[in-house]
Amino acid sequence: MAKAKPAKSTPAQVVAGVETALLQRFARREAKAYAKAHPKSKARMGEAAAHYLSGVPMHWMTDWPMPHLAVIAKARGAVIQDIDGHKIDDFCLGDTGSMFGHSPAPVAKAIRAQATRGLTYMLPSDAVAEAGRLLTKRFGEMRWQIATTATDANRFAIKVARAVTGRPKILVFNGCYHGTVDDVMVELVNGVTQNRQGLLGQFTDLTPGAVAVEFNDLTAVEAALAKGDIAAILTEPVMTNSCMVLPAPGFHEGLRRLATKYDALLMIDETHTLSSGLGGYTGVHGLSPDMFIVGKCVAGGMPTAVWGMGEDIARRYEAANAARAPGHSGMGTTLSANPMQFACLVANLSEVMTAGAYAKMEKGAERLSRGLSKAIRKAGAPWHVARVGARVEFICAPRPLKNGTEAGLAHHHSVEAAVHLGLLNRGSLIAPFHNMMLVSPVTTNRQIDHLIANFTDVLAQLFPALKVD
Repeated sequence: MAKAKPAKSTPAQVVAGVETALLQRFARREAKAYAKAHPKSKARMGEAAAHYLSGVPMHWMTDWPMPHLAVIAKARGAVIQDIDGHKIDDFCLGDTGSMFGHSPAPVAKAIRAQATRGLTYMLPSDAVAEAGRLLTKRFGEMRWQIATTATDANRFAIKVARAVTGRPKILVFNGCYHGTVDDVMVELVNGVTQNRQGLLGQFTDLTPGAVAVEFNDLTAVEAALAKGDIAAILTEPVMTNSCMVLPAPGFHEGLRRLATKYDALLMIDETHTLSSGLGGYTGVHGLSPDMFIVGKCVAGGMPTAVWGMGEDIARRYEAANAARAPGHSGMGTTLSANPMQFACLVANLSEVMTAGAYAKMEKGAERLSRGLSKAIRKAGAPWHVARVGARVEFICAPRPLKNGTEAGLAHHHSVEAAVHLGLLNRGSLIAPFHNMMLVSPVTTNRQIDHLIANFTDVLAQLFPALKVD
């Protein structure tokens, strides 16, 4: 009887350098450990589920990579504490909203004082002039407006750009994120702009009003602008809401040159890049936008966004506004520009968002970046680390990314979710939708080193060949 031939061995399935079977075992262990450690949070979210859509107060909270949400009892500095008693080093920081730490003392003081004087009354408070002066000092000569969210600020700025140019289209970069602004929810597929896949309830074709090109591709930008129907380029200085993509040398200078050449506005959204340094990426690198948008952390965590325009654009806007038919402009929200926002803007811009604070953040972020990079090298993982100011990100790809398409391909949800949960179980929280970590002025070296140690330990589980010192 002939001997049976031995079965051919098949290569293990691998995702981002991690064997799939090993990844699945790790993820199951971490999920079990999390559930065991958070019984009170599980019970509380179970009670809440009877009242909220999908069991959560904001639908995207279901994207957190844990079996159920942790319920937070309090947060202070760069630490959050859940109702199960776990103190967690917070590198998510409200995904930028609390970039300077939770409830900075000057902002908390301003909130307490303003709370006794009224929360909102559709008229300016005495702090309005000082807030305007500080905005100009920090971000440059602009004519400012106050909104509640960066989504609103971007939406309003887009309307102004179209009004002053008489053109319909906004140029954005494939994979960008400017809040939930319908107008620019487009992507590039096989070189063609189309509505982003997955938009809920979107029935209108968005492409008559938007065009997408790849980040860092000035040739594509010029080809789009040359058609003469683009009102503005709307860009983040660094692509951030996917895997982080840094601008190539000369890219932003090229955008400014091309916008001027083709009479389009250059709009810079700094909502995620205020981490770059004092004045944001625009201030640090001397960019010259026609319009400037920033939200999230500008008022120390109080829901606030600001958007502004240069003097020439302001004059053109005022002329267009004067010439329009009477009726609703389609811009503005009742609770925006409330006195609490002005109180917090003054406190944050004058006492929290300082050169000294950024120096601490930069130093800590560099420490974190070096530590994560060392852990990746030791593990032999095909990953790398990117940093912009106080913003650090590990990316599950071997080399820096050039555009949104590469950023999309570098996302490996199963790997990232497992790493996030592993870090949380070990006492470190990072942003849920990508691999971003923020270092605040009050983040300590101990917290940074703890995160590095936790990351090293997680990699030891995913890459068993890792030798830990």
